Amino acid sequence: QVQLVESGGGLVQAGGSLRLSCAASGRTFSGYDMAWFRQAPGKEREFVARISWSGGVTSYVDSVKGRFTISRDNAKNTVYLQMNSLKPEDTAVYYCTTTVIVRTYWGQGTQVTVSS
Repeated sequence: QVQLVESGGGLVQAGGSLRLSCAASGRTFSGYDMAWFRQAPGKEREFVARISWSGGVTSYVDSVKGRFTISRDNAKNTVYLQMNSLKPEDTAVYYCTTTVIVRTYWGQGTQVTVSS
């Protein structure tokens, strides 16, 4: 069993920054890739960023490249998403997720709202 708890969301003006955190518990955190997804109102959940178990490999959706940075601290069982130069279209609920063996776990999400 894995528990994921996101935090750090909020309301920010366009051009501003936020850092999201996702604290994991329940299993060995360091052995698994982690990812962030987001879901805007009326839209499907979409991939945002992924980080390998070691932190050495990352990938991003094109729309956030150069603005968002995913990182992790395995000693703290936490993955982060630093979001800079935020745009109104980044408004969404952000979820962290991981797949352990064959089961995928999701956090409850944290709301990010970017005002124009």
